[in-house]
Amino acid sequence: MYKPAPLTPAEPVPYLDVALTDGSTWSLAENAGENFTLINFYRGLHCPKCRDNLKGLEEALPGLAEQGVSVLAVSMDPPERGSEAKDEWGLAHMPMAHSLTLEQAKAWGLHISSGRGKTSTGHEETKVFNEPGTFLVRADGTLYASWVQTVPFGRPEAADLLAMIKFVNEKDYPPRGTHTDV
Repeated sequence: MYKPAPLTPAEPVPYLDVALTDGSTWSLAENAGENFTLINFYRGLHCPKCRDNLKGLEEALPGLAEQGVSVLAVSMDPPERGSEAKDEWGLAHMPMAHSLTLEQAKAWGLHISSGRGKTSTGHEETKVFNEPGTFLVRADGTLYASWVQTVPFGRPEAADLLAMIKFVNEKDYPPRGTHTDV
């Protein structure tokens, strides 16, 4: 029985190498931002909350780039659904990956759901998909902060993430949640 385990701040995150909708591949090791990489694991084409969340991130991309942050959106959707989400949602500048494996999703501590039919978007949920997770990873590959959801609601807004990253960069604020001697 799978039980998601959270990643620990200031510790290395799992290796991530995924296929992008443009046909290329993306790896965290080769695409780390100057200060951070923001990885947004989204549920898939069927999710209207994911669409709204990623549209907000798309609008924040210039500000995030100014803060030395590279961004990736990734789901377990197959290639055609990943491309359809990118096009249908108007995410011209967002690097979008597809075909995240169940093993990769588990390694990142994501919650997993089973499809239950069509959603309000008119798209069928896939048989199995990851629930949302947002990870802010330092350039050295260690976790700075994470938000892991069991439902599509309540994710951090792009403006809040950008404000937090500006503060962290200006104040050299350390990752929290690192105390493990309890």
